[in-house]
Amino acid sequence: MSDQMPPQDNGTGIPPQPMPLLLNLQFTKDLSFEVPGAPEIFTQLREQPRVDLQLDVQARGLEGQGQGVYEVALVIRADAKVQEQTCFIAELTYCGIFTINVDPQVLEPVLLVECPRLLFPFARNILAEITRDGGFPPVLLQPIDFVQLWQSRRGGQQPVGNA
Repeated sequence: MSDQMPPQDNGTGIPPQPMPLLLNLQFTKDLSFEVPGAPEIFTQLREQPRVDLQLDVQARGLEGQGQGVYEVALVIRADAKVQEQTCFIAELTYCGIFTINVDPQVLEPVLLVECPRLLFPFARNILAEITRDGGFPPVLLQPIDFVQLWQSRRGGQQPVGNA
């Protein structure tokens, strides 16, 4: 008798394929919130701050974790100002550990489009809560077009394949 289980038959006689994208773990890697002008900024604030956002997606393979395991980081920085006076600075790096089993020609769009799409709602919630808990109106990020972000990062080239 063998110690290994035979592959499960899915009714087609073809062994099942591994999932193309699996989110193994997600976590806050870095979170910073500062109010450089506190407490005076709260007494002087007469209007809604203007929030400038910067967003980046980073991906890297994880050594020693097996082939196809990647860390994808969604990096968000929010700078809020009123008449050039800084109200707050929030920085968040929210990550996911993904197992990806796709053809190499579609790996980049999966890493830089599909993975951040899965992470975005959680990062959006963290940013809203930290700004609200910091004494300001919550920063509610609008949905991000990760395809457009990826294409602009590549210099406006069309995506590879049908991603």
